[in-house]
Amino acid sequence: MKRKILIVSTTILLCLHAFSQDKGNLFIIGGGHKSKELMQQLISTANLTSNDYIAFLPMATEEPDTSYYYIKEDFAGVCKNKVCNFNFTKNDINKTSWLDSVRNAKLIYLGGGDQSRFMNIALHTPIQAAIQEAYKNGATVAGTSAGAAMMAHYMITGNQLLGDTTYESTFPKLWAGNLEITEGLSLIDSAIIDMHFVARSRYNRLLTAIAKYSTLPCIGIDEGTAIIVHNNNVKVAGASQVIVFSDPQNLHVTNKGYIKFDDVKMSIYTDGDEFELK
Repeated sequence: MKRKILIVSTTILLCLHAFSQDKGNLFIIGGGHKSKELMQQLISTANLTSNDYIAFLPMATEEPDTSYYYIKEDFAGVCKNKVCNFNFTKNDINKTSWLDSVRNAKLIYLGGGDQSRFMNIALHTPIQAAIQEAYKNGATVAGTSAGAAMMAHYMITGNQLLGDTTYESTFPKLWAGNLEITEGLSLIDSAIIDMHFVARSRYNRLLTAIAKYSTLPCIGIDEGTAIIVHNNNVKVAGASQVIVFSDPQNLHVTNKGYIKFDDVKMSIYTDGDEFELK
């Protein structure tokens, strides 16, 4: 009897574990030029059939029509699937036909621009819920630049909060509390994402992030490069590199607000490399 109970209990736990695992993929691109090979890998990851469509969400940009034109060009070179443009505004957040289309898409693509602009429309709305539901049901959610940053729960906005807050690609000082982090789409809560990383030398920005969230790996994705996330596995694809900071040791903040620590783990990955998220 005890053995039967143990077998049933084990089966239930395995089922619950399987149910809790995300079934979809995240294809997170660091911005810049997307090669034909990278786009082909995106289509392959999404496992599109000829009947599937691509849901494009351009709300991060102030020029959604232009963004839609160019993303259609990118996809036209690698597939014949229809690209549908869903430019939600705050007046459209309950538009049932659009939400159903996002929810049922096998590939959702988040355009670049300003991640805060996108989240000001989508955060805690049926739009976010539809994206999350599609992902949990097996869809691939892809995004570039701003579309990459908003994948995470802890989203880098790029804004500085201290001193001269004029926007810069990287930060001139390593100050605690200088980095603005807001809530993203929460498709991944086990890492922080930064983009255009090597091209724009954003090391100071990501080191500031890891000082704020020392238990999370901070992942910098360069242009023309992507990470493909499935559950806890991360695979690198594309032309350049992915840099990961993690595990700062003996982290302190001086009385002048400067960040310091004894050591930090830094890993650099290229196309085909894989690593695991905790």
